[in-house]
Amino acid sequence: MTTPQSTDTDLWVSWDEYHTLIERLALKVYESGWKFDQVLCLARGGVRPGDVFSRIFDVPLAILSTSSYREEAGTVRGDLDIAKYMTMTKGPLGGKILLVDDLADSGVTLDKVTRHLADNFDGVTEVKSAVIWVKGTSSIKPDYFLEELPHNPWIHQPFENYDGLRPHQLAAWMKKGSGQA
Repeated sequence: MTTPQSTDTDLWVSWDEYHTLIERLALKVYESGWKFDQVLCLARGGVRPGDVFSRIFDVPLAILSTSSYREEAGTVRGDLDIAKYMTMTKGPLGGKILLVDDLADSGVTLDKVTRHLADNFDGVTEVKSAVIWVKGTSSIKPDYFLEELPHNPWIHQPFENYDGLRPHQLAAWMKKGSGQA
């Protein structure tokens, strides 16, 4: 399936482009020389980048669920919810943390999560953030990012195809995608 042409209002990203962007962001963090102890990714958009970072840098991965896009099939921003607990495998969250998400849209999520970490995790000594995209509407600039998007396009990430797909539709969707008649 071909990816539509991007415009000022819509940025279309294929799986290959998405994975390359994650790798480029990881390289940017590495080349900065900053060493961190854990990756904290924000679910859902930061899960894939966070997983890749955890593997490449060989550090533990923690996952914190946040949600602000809930209305109208996830296209309208609401109030930010931060999960009470985070998931991680090695002890408490502590040391230098790389906070990973897919994008900084308004900047509210990164700002509130950073404050949440400072207020609730005494063992955290430093937090830096990394995202693929920063929109012009973002109130903050992450420490690491790849692309600034001044026109604030809607980013059509490759996994959004699953947003409207339900289990009973999966067989037909897979058949259609494989080119079978």
